[in-house]
Amino acid sequence: MPAWITRLQLYERHLSALAMVGGFIFDNFAFGRLEHPATQIAIAGYLLGAALTIAIQHYFEARAERAGQAFRWRAYVSAATQFALGGLWSAFLIFYSRSAAIIVSWPFLIVLASLLIANEYLREYHSRLVFTTTLFFIALFTYMTFLVPIAAGTINEKTYLLSGVISIAVFVVYLLVLTVLGRKRMWNQFGRLVASAGGALLFLNVFYFLNLLPPIPLALSDAGVYHRVWKTDGSYYATGEQQPWRSRFGFPRLVHVEPGKPLYFFSAVYAPIALKTRIVHDWQFFDSAQGRWVSKSKIAFPIRGGRDNGYRGYSMKANLIPGEWRVDVDTVDGRVIGRILFKVVFSAHPPDTRTFTLQ
Repeated sequence: MPAWITRLQLYERHLSALAMVGGFIFDNFAFGRLEHPATQIAIAGYLLGAALTIAIQHYFEARAERAGQAFRWRAYVSAATQFALGGLWSAFLIFYSRSAAIIVSWPFLIVLASLLIANEYLREYHSRLVFTTTLFFIALFTYMTFLVPIAAGTINEKTYLLSGVISIAVFVVYLLVLTVLGRKRMWNQFGRLVASAGGALLFLNVFYFLNLLPPIPLALSDAGVYHRVWKTDGSYYATGEQQPWRSRFGFPRLVHVEPGKPLYFFSAVYAPIALKTRIVHDWQFFDSAQGRWVSKSKIAFPIRGGRDNGYRGYSMKANLIPGEWRVDVDTVDGRVIGRILFKVVFSAHPPDTRTFTLQ
């Protein structure tokens, strides 16, 4: 064996990790709008590829076991399954991270990132029926949670439940196909397979009902706290204080307010074309006596999709008190699209402000 091949084998894991990171970065720029036909074709292609390679592997493994042999092409088919699932986890992580309020949805994003990493390093498991079929179900359910809202033109608890029903129905049909392709092998692992897929379903539903599942396909394009917001000739403007660069990364903003003066909260929420729903600006104050955030005002209004920079809207809060505040931009079913933290400090004099054009 040539020396350069031996050296490549020594560094295989490092090169594989670099390829995974590089592929993820490339996908992040390559994937455009979620509802774009090219994006949907790519994700659907990955999903179909995973389904086909799992079925092919199962078909030949069943016959090889019956003959007391090993499936000769196992490594190649497993690699194809790994490639398809890796493409799915990369796409899901990209779109869910765009839609997530990291401070709220980080547990789910960690799970997706873990699946992406595990997909790379658990190569030998891609020849196992229970492992790959469970991953396929998770991918199918995840895909449906943003495909159904796009198709329905709205997002709420009903579209989520419909996503689950469709995913389960498709998965049952897929299990029937696998049974036809290899009945004995399928029945030998049927109990573990159902338990594994059922556990994944329970896991995903827990994330949803704890409001940890990002509200894809919605995404917060812009948000901020201002002293005044107004609309003129279709454009939005605001006056506010210049904030330090770190506020862009979730650090609380410092807002000086004259007693009795209100504050305004502006948000731009991206939604796919034809999607219509309602969002909520939930103004919350941290009550140190109770040790928790208390909702002080909830303002809901409708939005519609189609604008690249997001559908714009704002709300106002009067009767402010000094202390820690935050505004959550929520869906009607309570999932957090975005969150802005800020601290209100009373000032006897008008604060220094500048005028911003809001995109």
